[in-house]
Amino acid sequence: MLVTVKRQKDPQSEPYLQSFFVEASPQMTVSALLDKLNYTDDLYDVKGQAAPRIRWECSCLQKLCGACAMRINGLPRLACATFLRDLDPRELLLEPLSKFPVVADLIVDRSIIEENLLRARAYQGSYRPIDATDYPRLYSMAKCLKCGLCLEICPNYSKGEDFFGALFANEMYLLSHQSQDRRKELKKAYDRNFGAGCSKALSCVSICPMKLDTLSSMARMNRFSPEK
Repeated sequence: MLVTVKRQKDPQSEPYLQSFFVEASPQMTVSALLDKLNYTDDLYDVKGQAAPRIRWECSCLQKLCGACAMRINGLPRLACATFLRDLDPRELLLEPLSKFPVVADLIVDRSIIEENLLRARAYQGSYRPIDATDYPRLYSMAKCLKCGLCLEICPNYSKGEDFFGALFANEMYLLSHQSQDRRKELKKAYDRNFGAGCSKALSCVSICPMKLDTLSSMARMNRFSPEK
């Protein structure tokens, strides 16, 4: 397989493409492929030139942390959950997420996600008892990895602006339905930082690795009344 990686030495450097040949099984994940490339004694590109190890992030390798988010053949995915058997068997293009600052190679800085939650004062406050019938939906939304794939694919999201994307909608649903004293403020934050900017493209729903029902969060928050 021909593997091409968009590389960048550090945040100030110019990006460049570098390609490698590697023998890989269709049953391997992209994470396993990167490990195979990096764990060779010496790494050489297709031109026979020595190459530095490819820098990328991982933690759990079980679709639990979201650290290995990257663009794989043009689509944002988790490297640990993307199998070569589901991709073009001849070539592979790996790029960092484009809507976050690059740290090095495939590693990006996603701290804007937490910064936006801080800007919106996204915290629960005192706990409000909820009906047991809501537990499954709330538990599902709590599985959000904050991986950034929904932001990467969203046509409305751009760093530094006031639209915070699908993960924010799910977070507001979680917090507002469990808060006793901050429901009105959380609803206003949802309307300001999500509701007013969402064009309902819903690409976030199809790309989410945890298959969160963001559409349900949106529907419930849109008709949510803090007074009830």
